[in-house]
Amino acid sequence: MRNRYQDGSASEPYPCDLVRRPGSDAVALVLYERGSTGRVTVLLRESSRPPIYLRKHETFVHPDPREYLSLLEVVAGLVEPDDPSGLAGLQRRAAVEAEEEAGLKVAPELLQPLGGETFASPGTSDEKLYFVAGAARLDQAGGGRGDGSAMEEWSVLHRLELGAAIRACRTGEIPDMKTEVALLRLADHLGYLPQLDCFARDLPPELAARYDRLGVEGEA
Repeated sequence: MRNRYQDGSASEPYPCDLVRRPGSDAVALVLYERGSTGRVTVLLRESSRPPIYLRKHETFVHPDPREYLSLLEVVAGLVEPDDPSGLAGLQRRAAVEAEEEAGLKVAPELLQPLGGETFASPGTSDEKLYFVAGAARLDQAGGGRGDGSAMEEWSVLHRLELGAAIRACRTGEIPDMKTEVALLRLADHLGYLPQLDCFARDLPPELAARYDRLGVEGEA
């Protein structure tokens, strides 16, 4: 690669590693349920992830003692060429992934966006992530049939309380960045404050008046 500047000059050539897959856009879906007490439970999927498992054969400056046999993640999948463009396409893809990975039928139009898109690792990949959330009966979740690939032959579903899931991300027990971002955006979407383990509506009036959600205008 070379950088070209406005004055016509250019940088020295430099190597640039790029990981690209067909259809690099992906959608991450947080499936959740509010209990009778108001507590929020989220659904995470545990499956094998060979790229991080193979870290055990590499040497790193910061030693990694863990062997990653599996990983917990929110439901997610690549946007397919036949998906419509815009929000409708993301909702459709998320609904397909909910059925494939969690065995849950969710109406696409009920899935709500969680803010804007983000790049997963812009130094090496052009993959862009879109985040959506959907309320569902998590007790009806099954194994899901997966996408038919060998990587998705085995999976286990887990239901975690939202605050506990966020803490597991922060401690590294769930070392998946998109999952942590998705859970934090869901908390903001619902007005849940994980550090206080309460909702904004439970704050004293003077604090509730100062509460400002980070979500984009138009979110429910």
